[in-house]
Amino acid sequence: MSTTESRPQTAGTSKAAADQAVKETLEDYTLRFAPRSYRRWRPVVVATTALGGIAYMADFSIGAGIGLAHGTGNALVAITVAAVVIFLTGLPLAYYGARYNIDLDLITRGSGFGYYGSVLTSVIFASFTFIFFALEGSIMAQGLKLGLGLPLWLGYLASTLMVIPLVIYGMKALSKLQVWTTPIWLLLMIGPLVYLIAADPGTVDRFLSYAGTDGDGGVNTASVLLGAGVCLSLIAQIGEQIDYLRFMPPRTEENKRSWWAAVVMAGPGWVVLGALKQTIGVFLAVYILAKVGPATAPEPIQQFRGAFDAMMPSWLVVPLAVALVVISQIKINVTNAYSGSLAWTNSFTRVSRHYPGRMLFVLVNLGFALALMEADMFSFLNSILSFYSNCAIAWVVTVAADIGVNKYLLKLSPLQPEFRRGMLYAVNPVGVVSFVAASGLSIAMYFHLLGDTLQPYSPVAAAAIAFVLTPLMAIATKGRYYLRRTDDGIDEPVLDADGNPSAVTLDCHVCHQPYERPDLTACPTHDSVVCSLCLSTDKLGDHVLPATM
Repeated sequence: MSTTESRPQTAGTSKAAADQAVKETLEDYTLRFAPRSYRRWRPVVVATTALGGIAYMADFSIGAGIGLAHGTGNALVAITVAAVVIFLTGLPLAYYGARYNIDLDLITRGSGFGYYGSVLTSVIFASFTFIFFALEGSIMAQGLKLGLGLPLWLGYLASTLMVIPLVIYGMKALSKLQVWTTPIWLLLMIGPLVYLIAADPGTVDRFLSYAGTDGDGGVNTASVLLGAGVCLSLIAQIGEQIDYLRFMPPRTEENKRSWWAAVVMAGPGWVVLGALKQTIGVFLAVYILAKVGPATAPEPIQQFRGAFDAMMPSWLVVPLAVALVVISQIKINVTNAYSGSLAWTNSFTRVSRHYPGRMLFVLVNLGFALALMEADMFSFLNSILSFYSNCAIAWVVTVAADIGVNKYLLKLSPLQPEFRRGMLYAVNPVGVVSFVAASGLSIAMYFHLLGDTLQPYSPVAAAAIAFVLTPLMAIATKGRYYLRRTDDGIDEPVLDADGNPSAVTLDCHVCHQPYERPDLTACPTHDSVVCSLCLSTDKLGDHVLPATM
């Protein structure tokens, strides 16, 4: 078979489709390893870009909802518990994404789920992105209604359409947007809080003493766990952080301090700012409660309108509140649309072995989000997030446990992550069984199927079952279902002398593009190499290496 004949059309795809796939995936490296030649940003720029993606206003609503229902004491403990869990589980994932320059889906494949098994978690992550896009779009629509008088349905549509031009261009455009807007956003968010505390210290006492509509002011386990369950729905945010962290430069002796600082700050460290925003949400909701009532106190536009009203002329209040909401919504929803499109594209390409273009799934994600907004998801926000958190916790804890326990302690999972087709088994029971069991049992608890007493403990059950079952499954299977083969047929080492992914390039004989070593395997039918995307779109399996394990 000649080189020309072995292009993707031999696998059931056209040359035009293959060329389009190559063009798109080389812009933001959808579905594949992010090469060193593309990763030209300094650690601080990558970190700032990643942190810009957590500018969402949902934290204010989440914190307010928990605080108004259960009281400030329960809310603060719930926020802290969730933040600790999110930080501890996010650290190994962020490290792997930054160190090996792959996104969370590619990490998940080699961390217990298998090549096709991780499609399940890709759908979970894609759902996270459109749920939170809808939440942020709802908040923006509330701001546009207050500031411009737009009806909510039109505000939902506007908040959806405005991100499309920004998200098309991938990391290059997003890094500029996030870096330039972050200082303005921080000033508008922190300024009112500092002013209110300085001008009226009594607001702190009223905040701390607020008992909530369902409580007596005391801290109790059920209220804390119910609140923590809502906060833990944000555990999947680490996936969006890794979508940026995968573009970190190689770690060297010269940059290792700034490298680690960026990974910790922009990886699991996002939750520190997230917890702060949730706490501010409780504070502002209590502050404006008497004025606007419990129905609208969780709305960020009302919270900041009340805060700005106390510190500046009335004519400036609404414009500034709307500006804060719009800036925040754009910053986070370009990330939601971008990350969601990557997750959907990953899933579809693996299952169908056809690359349809990321832009198609930008529109799919936005369509789901718009439908949720028009269904008024904001009014039952905590119920949606509490249910979703069970799936998200089970997934993230399973992957974190595989990295931390199975890879480093038990040595049953390969230390170096693998994501290429042919190298992995289709399904690895270690991750899939652990995830399904943890999410299934916790969802049953959430819907009272195991009794009312256990219902608040569903997020704890999701985390505990995933953490315990993941190493038990690895031991039971003796780690045999991680790698389908250990040799990818290329003599050149995958890692360089510093342990970073090698920058050596080789040409894929299918699409004739140069790729760095970690993105390639040998081809069984040619004396050459093939890239990971051409492997993914190979419908006949001509280029997939046979199993040796």
